[in-house]
Amino acid sequence: MTAPAPDHNSDASRISDEKILVLDFGSQYAQLIARRVREQNVYCEIVRHDISVERIAAHNPRGIILSGGPSSVYEEGAPQCDPGIFAMGIPVLGICYGMQLICQAFGGQVKNTSQREYGHAKISISPNEDLFGGLPSETDVWMSHGDQVTNVTESFEPLASTSTCPIAAMRHKELPLYAMQFHPEVTHTPLGFQILRNFVISVCDCEGLWKLHDFAQQTIAEIRERVGDNRVICGLSGGVDSAVVAALLYQAIGPQLSCILVDNGLLRKQEAESVIAEFTKHFKTDLHVVDAKDQFLKELAGITEPQEKRRRIGYQFVECFKAEALKIKDAKFLAQGTLYPDVIESGAALDGPAATIKLHHNVGGLPKELGFELIEPLRDLFKDEVRKLGLELGLPEDLVWRHPFPGPGLAVRCLSDITEEKLSVLREADSIVVSEIKAAGLYRQTSQAFAVLLPVQSVGVMGDARTYENAVAVRCVNTDDFMTATWSYLPYEVLARISTRIINEVKGVNRVCYDISTKPPATIEWE
Repeated sequence: MTAPAPDHNSDASRISDEKILVLDFGSQYAQLIARRVREQNVYCEIVRHDISVERIAAHNPRGIILSGGPSSVYEEGAPQCDPGIFAMGIPVLGICYGMQLICQAFGGQVKNTSQREYGHAKISISPNEDLFGGLPSETDVWMSHGDQVTNVTESFEPLASTSTCPIAAMRHKELPLYAMQFHPEVTHTPLGFQILRNFVISVCDCEGLWKLHDFAQQTIAEIRERVGDNRVICGLSGGVDSAVVAALLYQAIGPQLSCILVDNGLLRKQEAESVIAEFTKHFKTDLHVVDAKDQFLKELAGITEPQEKRRRIGYQFVECFKAEALKIKDAKFLAQGTLYPDVIESGAALDGPAATIKLHHNVGGLPKELGFELIEPLRDLFKDEVRKLGLELGLPEDLVWRHPFPGPGLAVRCLSDITEEKLSVLREADSIVVSEIKAAGLYRQTSQAFAVLLPVQSVGVMGDARTYENAVAVRCVNTDDFMTATWSYLPYEVLARISTRIINEVKGVNRVCYDISTKPPATIEWE
């Protein structure tokens, strides 16, 4: 696999010529805004909410979006932005908390009201050809607020309203400032994509220069320049993220790449064998396989707390990885498949105003003494973008579309303590879930499907004998971005086959349940 040399006179060299900045005020969905902007083929970066005007000017953005956030703008210590932003002449769009900041900056009023809006709402739109161009006079939106703008100065005009929110959107009469109380970035606002497109393309005058092909070429060139003659180590997991990182590195530096697979005993059925076969076939690279099953199981013995499981797995992974890496001469860099959701859920984004939901060993567990410089080429990408990039790089579709698998592996799908016996039960049940979904032709239509072994035994009857055995939960979700997800409406006959096969073929299981929780409030993984 050889990539063509980047043409620096092409659009690849103009990848950030037009850029939108998202100022993050602590919203869990700031990344969704950036993702929606990129869907317009416009480059987008997320920056701190308190970035200075001088730093913004250095970015030379075409537009600025102020994200939502959990605070109230009138509270002491609430996050603020540099008010000089509004006088730069750059179009600004405030969303939810961002709208309230704009209102406050210009002398308007924001109050907590008894008429809160959480969920679906219908807005009535005033005639407007810039922000709401091409939209009907009424449309459904997604609201999530207790505070709202109650009064604006004469320099603003309302653009939309709901039955309980008189100013659901507004714009400044002279400056390129726009704001809306609802969230156009979420899929629950059906025409939100068009609203953001109007802002990015019509208001900010962007053309759409950013493409994943250009991103790939520029990233390959940057890796090649940064690495020089040194060697890079890449950790493989069997998932699409590490595979795409390896593909980028291989096209950038070829034989200077060494890959390490740590078989921690927490992988899916035949996962290690599959990785070895795939990377022997698609990459002629230096592959090291570390059999560390015993070390991991010893480290996890008796541990039931989810975060402690992740911490111990992360620690043991680093130790095993480090020991193998030291055998590789001239290695200076370590490459990882860290994605945007990993970063935000670890609370690591932008020095992180967002709350930590879970630990990810690939963003929080590597100690400084490891001695390598990190390369994280996918850190700003979402899962769907990574898949598209994988296809762009020539990876096979069955690898690119493989369902995600968590870094801690089956440990976070085996609730309570971890034993080899429990892992064996879970591994077989999980294999049945995936194989039946594939057989039904539903694998590509679902985003993630797996089994969870519950710390629960229940009474059952098999033949003429009473049983008291394990329960397995089946989790299958649909999502565009893995930040939100809905449970998959699998046909009853598919669920029936899954249940029947697990109970009949997996010794120690007599009950199967189907998880019908959405994210939020639940997470996709159980731990």
